[in-house]
Amino acid sequence: QVQLVESGGGLVQAGGSLRLSCAASGNIFSISAMGWYRQAPGKQRELVAHITNGGSTNYADSVKGRFTISRDNAKNTVYLQMNSLKPEDTAVYYCNSHGGLYAYWGQGTQVTVSS
Repeated sequence: QVQLVESGGGLVQAGGSLRLSCAASGNIFSISAMGWYRQAPGKQRELVAHITNGGSTNYADSVKGRFTISRDNAKNTVYLQMNSLKPEDTAVYYCNSHGGLYAYWGQGTQVTVSS
């Protein structure tokens, strides 16, 4: 089992920045990659950014150049730095980890961007 706890969401004006954190605990050695997903009201959950244990990253086209995913292996924590936020970035953001046959999700953190 892996437990994921997100923090850092909130309300910000368009053009502002937020940094999300996701702390992993439990069977962290089973994790091969982690990512951030988001789900806006009435929409499907979508991948925002993903990072492997080797440090390879990929991003949704909608956030490229604005968001950066990183990890601190010593703290078992993944971050999502979000800059130049837009109202369409408003969603619940979920941390995800996966490895082998298993995937785990955090409880989600709300990000609201006002225009």
